[in-house]
Amino acid sequence: MTQLESTDHMALRAEMVRALHEEDAIVSEAVAAAFAAVPRHRFGPDMAPEAAYDLHTVLPVKRNEHGLNTSVISAPHLQGVMLEQADIQRGMRVLEIGSGGYNAALIQELVGPGGEVTTLDIDRDVIDRAREYLDETGYGQVKTVVADAETALADLGTFDRIIATVTTWDIPLSWINALTPEGRLVTPLTVCGTTRSVAFEREGDGLVSRSYRLASFVPMQGEGAAPDRKVMLREGVALQTDQEQVPLNAAALRRALEGDRLEKWSGAGYDLPDELDWWMALNLPSPARLHASQGVIESGLVEPSARLGVAALVSEDSIAYRTRRPNAETGAMGFESGVIAHGPQAEALAEQYAQLLREWAANHVRRGAATIRYTPGSAPSPLPRGTAPKRHGYVSVTWA
Repeated sequence: MTQLESTDHMALRAEMVRALHEEDAIVSEAVAAAFAAVPRHRFGPDMAPEAAYDLHTVLPVKRNEHGLNTSVISAPHLQGVMLEQADIQRGMRVLEIGSGGYNAALIQELVGPGGEVTTLDIDRDVIDRAREYLDETGYGQVKTVVADAETALADLGTFDRIIATVTTWDIPLSWINALTPEGRLVTPLTVCGTTRSVAFEREGDGLVSRSYRLASFVPMQGEGAAPDRKVMLREGVALQTDQEQVPLNAAALRRALEGDRLEKWSGAGYDLPDELDWWMALNLPSPARLHASQGVIESGLVEPSARLGVAALVSEDSIAYRTRRPNAETGAMGFESGVIAHGPQAEALAEQYAQLLREWAANHVRRGAATIRYTPGSAPSPLPRGTAPKRHGYVSVTWA
């Protein structure tokens, strides 16, 4: 590498750090110094340096036979957010679940020479690649482990911090047991098809959140992989849920979608759509996520809210989901929340959905106001609102 190239890379890193500060992805001097020190482009040598230092660009690590990413180095913006959530201090012992090398190097900068970093991945190819680049960039002290995180942590001791960089559907008890009494787990937790990076601390036998942020990661592989219940209602329209109690009768729901359409307007303002969508997914009695392609949306069959997935309420033969319309008299954004429903139960489902929209607008229109708890063991029956059952326990979310 020439001196000119080195200077260019340093300038790109400095610009990245400045931009991360501007977007509040990093707020501490320690995290800023880590990003300024680690050469991100060295962990993605096939990518142009300008792209490697872009705030929202992921670095592909491995793809499957269909060309889909199974391992990536996350975008700097998201890595900064999660490292700030983790609040890593000098001398700590830290475990990373899901490896790419770069994030482990950032963590090593944060713990310093007196700390210890272990990065774990289920895929030998991913770990071998991470090992190579960590050694080449001067982070040979980072430990690399090939194992399935669902079962491996019981043999690794305890950690001050555990950071998962893959989407987790559940939290094994071994992860909780691997935390020191004052430890913290930061994980992208999926609940009812929505994902948030949650910073958890111990509370009794379980966990309680200290912060959460919107996030998107590649899914967990191995024994901890999420259940995937998905049906196609027609070309370009899919309905998906991870909850066993939700009915997915593809034929009946297809007939409903292609039949009459009911609109119901809530009179409630539309605001904070990401937080609202999470509220709906967790409070609907039978939640799924409705996804529609741009072509289907342009045809008018499905509303634009479904382009990236929208919380839907489903029965055996009917479906309801959220939409909006301009209304200057409701909400800071000038829109009113409403419901689109199809099927024989359209009126009843639309009213249930609209009532939750009104409840949100009256009591909960603010970001970051939820408290998330994870409790090991069987979920209560009947299932309370805001509760999602998992394999090893259950998640309960309450809003202030």
